[in-house]
Amino acid sequence: MKNLLLLGAGRIGQVHAKNVVARKDARLYGVVEVNAAAAAALADSTGAKRFDTADEALLDTAVDAVLICTSTDTHVEMIVKAARANKPIFCEKPVDLDIKKVDACLAEVNKTGVPLLMGFNRRFDPSFKALRDRLQAGELGKVESIKITSRDPQPPPPAYVKVSGGLFRDMMIHDLDMARYLLAEEPTQVFATGSVLVDPAIGEAGDVDSAMVILKTPSGRLAHIDNSRRAAFGYDQRVEAFGEKGMLQANNPTPTAVVATTTTGQKSDKPFHFFLERYAAAYQAELEHFLAVLDGKAAPLVTGDDGRRALVLADAATESMRTGKLIEVRP
Repeated sequence: MKNLLLLGAGRIGQVHAKNVVARKDARLYGVVEVNAAAAAALADSTGAKRFDTADEALLDTAVDAVLICTSTDTHVEMIVKAARANKPIFCEKPVDLDIKKVDACLAEVNKTGVPLLMGFNRRFDPSFKALRDRLQAGELGKVESIKITSRDPQPPPPAYVKVSGGLFRDMMIHDLDMARYLLAEEPTQVFATGSVLVDPAIGEAGDVDSAMVILKTPSGRLAHIDNSRRAAFGYDQRVEAFGEKGMLQANNPTPTAVVATTTTGQKSDKPFHFFLERYAAAYQAELEHFLAVLDGKAAPLVTGDDGRRALVLADAATESMRTGKLIEVRP
């Protein structure tokens, strides 16, 4: 039984808390949350201890590992504190929005030798994982291109946009990681473009709400990513891989697989509304993997270096959109 400490009891923190509570091999031992009401509610509903600060909680020798679900601007601080306390770490993406801070943070983690699993949950999605496994097995032969579509059901509030780091670092960073994962080769060229087509307030906040990126690897493999902050039909999450022997696609799952066929045509369920529903199985698999890491049965599938590389691509995309130029990045 592993005792897990949760730092941050907001929306995503509660998802992880629920998944921990559902397991027999883990326990939500403690919670730290700046919102006192949220902390009390989660502690009361799960039986977890409530700590006032991360420093206090990390002194507790009963804590086996840490789940960091706090705001992005606190991730580096929390990662370093947990590493110095010799506690294995799961941290939601990204490590930070500043590559220099990321490098300093990862250097501290590497000194301690503590495992760090980054929360790029889409690698754990059953359909995306199956697609990747089949690519690795050589089903398509030589992989030539990857297409990734990611569209939110509705735009975030402008206040969030201002502190998010921009669409490429906040939203597309998941897709950039997925592109690396599926290409199995580091992209070295990035070209990006974007527009404000959905919400003028996002443009006023200094960001775009619609974007496309092309990645190219040294061998010539290509990846195309398109993002939008709005999809009228729900959360749009699809992947296509194309190669010399054919194509693999992972399309949107729906609440049911029922299709009604009548004289007026065919009708099926819309995609899931948003990420909490769409990636429920991925979050559960992610936690299971983290527990395997704690038991020494697996190495982190998504490391701090993976988080860094995704941020490098996001930074390059941001620069490309700003300058209108193709950006070269080091693998």
